[in-house]
Amino acid sequence: MKKTLLVSSLLVLFASMGAQADDAPVQGSASANNGGWSGSGEFGFAAARGNSRTDNINAKLGLSQENELWKNNFFLNGMRSKGEVKVVDSTGATISKFSTTANRYDTGASVGYKLDPRSYIVGAARYEHDDFGANRWQGIVSVGYGYIALKTERSELSFEIGPGYKRYRPADTTTLVNGVSTKVHQDTKSEGVARGLINYKYRLTDNTTFEDTFLLEAGSNNKYYQNDIGLSVSMTKKMALKFGYQLRYNSSVQPGTKKTDTLTTTNLVYNF
Repeated sequence: MKKTLLVSSLLVLFASMGAQADDAPVQGSASANNGGWSGSGEFGFAAARGNSRTDNINAKLGLSQENELWKNNFFLNGMRSKGEVKVVDSTGATISKFSTTANRYDTGASVGYKLDPRSYIVGAARYEHDDFGANRWQGIVSVGYGYIALKTERSELSFEIGPGYKRYRPADTTTLVNGVSTKVHQDTKSEGVARGLINYKYRLTDNTTFEDTFLLEAGSNNKYYQNDIGLSVSMTKKMALKFGYQLRYNSSVQPGTKKTDTLTTTNLVYNF
């Protein structure tokens, strides 16, 4: 029920993006006819067969809008990997098994109402599910203040900060019950957090763009940091290749779980 409320909050925020009252854009003429909306989709896949057997897939969808009144964003990301792992069967023998080794998706939205060309009030929500991460799932809703510190033809720098409320369930632990390894589900936790976001974009050349986004969700029990770096090279007006590197950190984890996760991707991007 609580997870449903968090996802519902995301949908409400995203739906409210369509309630804009002004179509005047502050970006290029390409978005002048649709209220300042733009978006991109990314996809990457790799498979190995022979001496090893692995399948890896990741996909991303991002939508953004900026005009004289609104600064809105929506994202949906997913990643799944399968590979050969060694497990012990019921007889005690070690065998190779083709099994899921990564399964994560996250989605979020933010709605910003501009007070002036640089300042805005923002409401944001984010939900993440990870079968192999420090937390099985986590969700946060927040309100705050945003400021566009820099905006030129080649670069943009913006900040967001404000209070929020977070609920999460730590990853399962294992314990021996009558000699059998058994998973133990952890209780759901909640806390107030401070949310911060820094987003920087810079167009290096006419077809090469660098972007760095840093997210902070800091509470008394757990501090979560995420940094996404991306370098995209356009091949056409719609298609691009993108190299991405993501670092995620949780300060509080279960025994045997690492605090830091990284993800490196090379994706094909379609801009619309």
